[in-house]
Amino acid sequence: MISESWLPFCISNWWEMRGPGKLEVWKMGFVNYLDALKLQEKLVSDRKLCRIPDTLLSLQHPPTYTLGKRRTDHNLLLPVSELKNIGAELHYTQRGGDITFHGPHQAILYPIISLREIGIGARNYVEKLESTMIELSSLYGVKACASQKGETGVWVGERKIGAIGVRISYGITSHGLAYNIDPDLKYFKHIVPCGITDKEVTSLRRETATVLPAEEVIQEQLISCFARLFGYSTVTWKENPSMFSDHESID
Repeated sequence: MISESWLPFCISNWWEMRGPGKLEVWKMGFVNYLDALKLQEKLVSDRKLCRIPDTLLSLQHPPTYTLGKRRTDHNLLLPVSELKNIGAELHYTQRGGDITFHGPHQAILYPIISLREIGIGARNYVEKLESTMIELSSLYGVKACASQKGETGVWVGERKIGAIGVRISYGITSHGLAYNIDPDLKYFKHIVPCGITDKEVTSLRRETATVLPAEEVIQEQLISCFARLFGYSTVTWKENPSMFSDHESID
């Protein structure tokens, strides 16, 4: 699902920042959801002002449920007061889409990129995110596909393996995709995932007969699929970057 705000694009220093298809990847490990949300907000602001190149955050979250801007609280199937008992948090966001779960053993990508500079629209952007997860699945012999019924995300048969929820503001993206490597699927029993009542959630571990490598390898493969499908010719990596540069913080 998509949340959009197409407003005039700041072109200050556009040629200097654009470069030959440069993508900067931040490998962040485990990050609290609210910290990641604040970081995205800062990076989106910087990207709008052309202070940074296209940036991709690669991370995982502690057990967290998130709701999109439609606020479909009814799809959370247990009282908020009980979330602490299962070790989970709940957060509201301005992304598109319905309720979903983020947790350990899930590969999450948050692209902070300029769609206008790479020359694609919102629908094509979502399709490329889907293709990123489809291509990764194929590396492990799993035949995944986009839904034929207009349901965003990636599916193996009737089982969802990857979710998408994005926000686009001034042509700059945030939020992104979550691909299930081997999360605890019991967490999905407490929600109606993405508001779809008659479908199951699955994982790469469940769907492949291949012995999986370390999760870091799978996350790097997902990043490589993303970079290739979006046409980036130069990819630079930051290992465990500081949450905020230049000693900045967001309260």
